[in-house]
Amino acid sequence: MIRLALVRHAKSDWGDASLDDHDRPLNERGLRDAPRMAERFAAGGWRPAVILSSTALRARTTAQFFSERTKVAVEQQEELYGAPASRILRAAVESRASWVMVVAHDPGMTTLAERLSGGGIAAMPTCSVATFTWATDDWDVATSLDPDEWTIDTPR
Repeated sequence: MIRLALVRHAKSDWGDASLDDHDRPLNERGLRDAPRMAERFAAGGWRPAVILSSTALRARTTAQFFSERTKVAVEQQEELYGAPASRILRAAVESRASWVMVVAHDPGMTTLAERLSGGGIAAMPTCSVATFTWATDDWDVATSLDPDEWTIDTPR
């Protein structure tokens, strides 16, 4: 079985216009929501084998909360910063792990979640989590299947 959790980074702070987009931190809401979502995720017994994260500060910080709750190390990948859906999925596939979490950005996250859910997920708000499961152990098979054969899991 292959699982993929997509996590859009928590709400970021736009208060300092001098910061580069890559360096924007989480705002107060993001610092509140990220640990809560990570706790809910971990409390549901969810534990990926690997957490892949964009190198942007807001994504790294969000990923760190999930890492602390699940005891899974974060692997930062520069190519996930602003990545399109295809690159996000390719990063998961290239990890070759059977249970992957990816923490990244929109619009790539929403596009991928929409495609994987067959249109059932129209938006990935900040700090949202969407988890997908394929009944195969082969990423190449999983990503070639018809979207109607994919299932959407909901963390408790």
